[in-house]
Amino acid sequence: MHASLPDFDMPTEEQVHLAAESFRLLADPTRIKVLWALLQGESSVACLAELAGAAPTAVSQHLAKLRLAGLVKGRREGTFVYYSAADNHVRGLLAQALHHADHLDRDLPSEHAHHPS
Repeated sequence: MHASLPDFDMPTEEQVHLAAESFRLLADPTRIKVLWALLQGESSVACLAELAGAAPTAVSQHLAKLRLAGLVKGRREGTFVYYSAADNHVRGLLAQALHHADHLDRDLPSEHAHHPS
């Protein structure tokens, strides 16, 4: 049935698994804050920890995972490492997710927020 549609297209198994892995890595509030901050410009672990409201050691662990996934990169300057977003592709994804969350939050009737059914 779908094959008869002229523009029907499915991603490859590898594309699906890589996309799922990206979503898995981004399914953490601290990582979202860190990555969003890095999309604004280069930053240190200490600054990112302050922005994300997390311990520097936790932020370092998150950065290591994001770096392994190719989402962030590090630049060493003396004893400091400055991190930045690897590219802008994730900006659209995060912007859409944050916009969607804001939209959902504003559409939620206030009575349901206080009295779950």
